[in-house]
Amino acid sequence: MNRFAAAERALRRAAPHRLLDAVRQALREHYGAHAVELFLADYGMTVLQPVSGPPHAPEPQSVHNTPAGRAFGAQQPFVEDARKDPVRVHLPVTVRGDRLGVLTVTLPGGEHLTDRLPELAEIAEVLGHEVIVAERDTDLYLQVRRKDRLTLAAEMQWQLLPGRSCSRPEYDLGAQLEPAYAIFGDNFDWSGTADRLLLYVTNGMGEGIEASLLTNLAVNALRNARRAGLSLADQAALADQAVYAHYRGRRYLSVLMFDFELATGRARVVDAGSPQLLRLRAGTVERVTFDAQLPLGMFEETDYVAQEFHVEPGDRLVFVSDGVYAVASPGGEAYGDTALTRAIQATRLLPAAEVPRAILRELTGHRGTSVPDDDAMVVCLDWRGR
Repeated sequence: MNRFAAAERALRRAAPHRLLDAVRQALREHYGAHAVELFLADYGMTVLQPVSGPPHAPEPQSVHNTPAGRAFGAQQPFVEDARKDPVRVHLPVTVRGDRLGVLTVTLPGGEHLTDRLPELAEIAEVLGHEVIVAERDTDLYLQVRRKDRLTLAAEMQWQLLPGRSCSRPEYDLGAQLEPAYAIFGDNFDWSGTADRLLLYVTNGMGEGIEASLLTNLAVNALRNARRAGLSLADQAALADQAVYAHYRGRRYLSVLMFDFELATGRARVVDAGSPQLLRLRAGTVERVTFDAQLPLGMFEETDYVAQEFHVEPGDRLVFVSDGVYAVASPGGEAYGDTALTRAIQATRLLPAAEVPRAILRELTGHRGTSVPDDDAMVVCLDWRGR
């Protein structure tokens, strides 16, 4: 058995809470590693938190100005100084485009380091898959990701999300919520098949646990309809009925829904509320509007109609909630289209997974305070097509 296969087998056989121990032992035995540490990105995507516990836990690493953060941002292995012996290598831990963290390995230096990097990068990818599976059976990795305590509403919202980024040959997706540790109503969801991408951007009404409960009901109703094979308009109608049946119009929820054909770029759209879409095409940013329909749950048995939309290779679509475009500066100026256009232009060279966090940093500067008054959500879709 070769050394990569041995490391992979060790990870697959490890107990859910012992993945770091397993990869540490495998890398020491088969690659001569002196030290191995796993860092996971926190909910705010600002810090890489160590999985190792006291008394030997390393310090958290910033995603902005550290070697580990450089590997996380670039999604490429980063070698601190190949001339040193031993040498530290930082490997992104990513699953199908969803950025989980970084595996840091201290190895003997020498001319064979470059030859080992592809295998080590694959081991980091296998580790990421095992972390995702292990989260069904242990809270360890979910606990590591939080540098502060989550509110109950935020706990419910993060458990509802599909991930924070996703990559396929036809598209890249990235998304982020703010305040990460106290979010309550905003949400995003996506699902890909061999031929389609379904994307939902949700802006829940209210605050705290009530907003989270409303969003959970609506998102699960949409998933139930989607998994039953219903059309986009029928998904909206079923979720509308579910929300109205429970709240009788006292609470309702805005959602922007897309069903993309991967082969053609054609899409069906249902616009049921306030999330907004801006498109960057050939260097120009413009707002895209659709026929507005009633939010889910406002009235009984609302009929929804899907309309046509087309996306071209090279397009970047940026979706924002009202907690972004309606935010006021200390002087009372709304963030709005002008500031959003500037932010989208300024981040045009970043990958989709980095764009939401960058725009939300711009929003914090506009707002003038670090703590927002409302949920803020940004979703970025880069379309390549086939």
